[in-house]
Amino acid sequence: MDPTNQAETLLKYDVPIMVSTDESSILTEMLSVSVSPQPPQSQTLPTTSRPRDEPVQKTEDILNTMFPPRKWMRGNQLWVQQVSHAPCKRLDVVYLEEDFERKLHEQQARKTGICPVRMEIYAECFDELLRQVTTDCPERGMLLEKVRGEIEMTVAAYQTLYENSIIYGIKKARLSEQVLPELKKKISEMEKEIKTLTKKVEEQKKKYDAYVKIEDEKREQMEKPYHLKIEFLEKLSQQIKDQKDEIGKPFPPDRGKKNTHANSHEITDNWKIDLKKCILIC
Repeated sequence: MDPTNQAETLLKYDVPIMVSTDESSILTEMLSVSVSPQPPQSQTLPTTSRPRDEPVQKTEDILNTMFPPRKWMRGNQLWVQQVSHAPCKRLDVVYLEEDFERKLHEQQARKTGICPVRMEIYAECFDELLRQVTTDCPERGMLLEKVRGEIEMTVAAYQTLYENSIIYGIKKARLSEQVLPELKKKISEMEKEIKTLTKKVEEQKKKYDAYVKIEDEKREQMEKPYHLKIEFLEKLSQQIKDQKDEIGKPFPPDRGKKNTHANSHEITDNWKIDLKKCILIC
């Protein structure tokens, strides 16, 4: 793939170089994991070799490991573009910030929420910062690369959880759509059953009220004679008490015999009358 056809990236690369035009060499280069910072001997464009000390070589190796060179075919030629090994200056950071803001605005990246465009731009900016730190201090760059790896793993884990939750939600939604008609049918049947049972309860209440009314009337009819008997017996008891009190009173000597005889006849007559009433009532 020709990087010239790709969108502009914030990660700074060197000028691309043609590595080889030999088919066997091209195949070997395309299958290799990475290429050395210096072009091989079979390259077409000659380059002047300059002496490099070990720390510089180590920095370039680390950068090539962090950011593998880009390879693409143009006709029968294999081109390779390595990440820039140039040290960072203050203006580079200023330009990076300007390009970063411009790219966010041009590609209309969202400021909040999940936005793949914004995530890609931030990743490119972080890669460029990592390159700048590594050129200044390889050890610090390697440590920062570990931080980047951990962040990428965390984001990937959250993304997996998010995707799984979406899949789970879709499954539940489909399941609910399948079960919903059956549940609606059950609800309709239960509502009909509730109406039927409510109607039966109302009918039973009416029957119960009618039965209670009839029983109350029967009880009143049955209790009425007993109330009359009780009233009569209470009245009779009171009369007996009154007569007893009258009998117990002392009489004058000259009228004692006459009054006693008259009272005895009166008591006997009253008893006969009351006894007849009691028999009639009972």
